[in-house]
Amino acid sequence: MKQLSSGKVRDIYDLEDGRLVIVTSDRISAFDVIMNDTIPNKGIVLNKLSAFWFEFTKDVIPNHMITIDNHQMPKKFLTKNFKGRSMMVKKLKMLPVECIVRGYLTGSGLESYNKTGSVCGIKLPDGLVESSKLPEPIYTPTTKADIGLHDEHITFEDTVNMLGEERAKELKEKSIELYTTCADYARENGVIIADTKFEFGVDENDNLVLADEVLTPDSSRFWDAVNYSPGQTQKSFDKQYLRDWLKGNNYDKVSPPPELPTEIIKITMAKYRTILNILTGTDW
Repeated sequence: MKQLSSGKVRDIYDLEDGRLVIVTSDRISAFDVIMNDTIPNKGIVLNKLSAFWFEFTKDVIPNHMITIDNHQMPKKFLTKNFKGRSMMVKKLKMLPVECIVRGYLTGSGLESYNKTGSVCGIKLPDGLVESSKLPEPIYTPTTKADIGLHDEHITFEDTVNMLGEERAKELKEKSIELYTTCADYARENGVIIADTKFEFGVDENDNLVLADEVLTPDSSRFWDAVNYSPGQTQKSFDKQYLRDWLKGNNYDKVSPPPELPTEIIKITMAKYRTILNILTGTDW
């Protein structure tokens, strides 16, 4: 067994038998910059949420999850530092695309729309405002940048050039199907999934497999459906609260990040725990 990598949030261990163990830390990043402070138990929340969604979507597309039961992993992962935050998965060849699906207009999509009337080259109707529901979900892929660099928006045609037409089309169709399936479930539980990102790999038979994380507050925007009101920012249960605090303190998204006040850490963690409880009925 060897450690393959340590990313913005996850550490990956290779069991050297076709399996990996992905350990989700309490690190948090914003604007692709890792904060110096951690969010206690955040990794456990993300691990449980991803496991929930992998199970929920297994009939839509196969996924890489084997188990989150530490007792089925090597003894190393039975210790306190790994318990509850580890997932054993099937090793895949990961594809170099982050598959973004947007159901509502916000964030960088809103900024682009206000300038050009489109998002990532996709023309949208006139008259949309902050948090408007889009006529239908749109697929806006990005590159997968290394730590310290920023993901870059690409077009569907770019993914065709990268992966071939059949695979690019499969990525788009499965991403939208996953988003729609999960957004319907979330809405029934009082939550709007405004947007999210998916990552995929291929197995030894070249089959497409869902991987990495799924619909966590690190990778998605979750809004309170009960109080949803277009034309303004929404009450959220995700990382947007931290992003907004950083913007409010004039963080330039490049320099070493500021120290996070205790209150910001507590509120961020409360939002993560809340969305886990709403969507799964469990706590960390």
